[in-house]
Amino acid sequence: MRQSSRILLASALLICAKASADEMSAEALLQQMQSASTQQNFELSMVKARQGRIEPLRISHAIIDGKEVAHLSYLDGKAVEYLQRQNEFTFFENTHEPYTLKGGRFPGIWSTLVSMPLARVLGSYDLVVAGRSRVAGRVSQVIRMVPKEADKYGFVLWLDEESHLLLRADMIDKEGNLVEQVLGVDLDLMTVPSPWLVTLASSKLPQALALEDAYPAPQQTLSWQITWLPEGFKVLSQDKHQLVTTSTPVDYMMLSDGLVDLSVYVVRVDPKQAVRQQLIRQGATSLVSFVNDVGVEITVVGEVPADTAKRIAESVRPLTRNETVQ
Repeated sequence: MRQSSRILLASALLICAKASADEMSAEALLQQMQSASTQQNFELSMVKARQGRIEPLRISHAIIDGKEVAHLSYLDGKAVEYLQRQNEFTFFENTHEPYTLKGGRFPGIWSTLVSMPLARVLGSYDLVVAGRSRVAGRVSQVIRMVPKEADKYGFVLWLDEESHLLLRADMIDKEGNLVEQVLGVDLDLMTVPSPWLVTLASSKLPQALALEDAYPAPQQTLSWQITWLPEGFKVLSQDKHQLVTTSTPVDYMMLSDGLVDLSVYVVRVDPKQAVRQQLIRQGATSLVSFVNDVGVEITVVGEVPADTAKRIAESVRPLTRNETVQ
């Protein structure tokens, strides 16, 4: 009897929520989601799933003395944590000492979606309000982000009807297969910030550096160009530097469409020794490496389908017919 009552109550909530949400466009619902993620006190526990691997994580957020404070932590394995205080982000990772950067965002799909530049991103996606469902026991509005071209992944988003927070995000390929997911399992909405988050808000952290100071490689004009990119991608950075692991000098270019970042590396290799073509996929992230006929290796890494990464790599050309990477 109690179980039947719960089912009836959930059905009633779905019906009651329908009238108000149906009056809003998908874009308005996404704007509401982004505002909610920066203005409320909450703690959201999630699991990240890709290729059979599951990672539990938790994001906590609060407004403390009028300032935004957030904390993201991975709950399994070695401790990995991130702290946001306004526009300063501190990285606590096990591979190096903590550091703080001005600007940026937390890693991962959830943080990317709640901070994406909507007007720019929606130039490449069609939005569809796809009805209602439940996530973590909460009534949710479902929004589909359908790429206008098949060279990008699509997204399905579940937005909590009460708080408007993002509870679940699926990345899907052009066949509709799931490639990566973050799934909320528990949401705690709070009237006041958690005491431990208040403590973190006033803790002493490494001095904040601007991105250009933390990564001092000067911007340079490179001797090659990418002749094809998916719609909406623009160059954010380009330089020459050495790879940390091998000290190999590389030409580097970072691109973004506001939702997905891509890295392109170009380096001279011995064509007799190098692997002609390599593909590695981990969830939504593809790594494609391609060696051309003049001994130049092009590597593309980012959250795009493998065919897209391969097409980008194969489109790299020298600026003049006889010019190669020096």
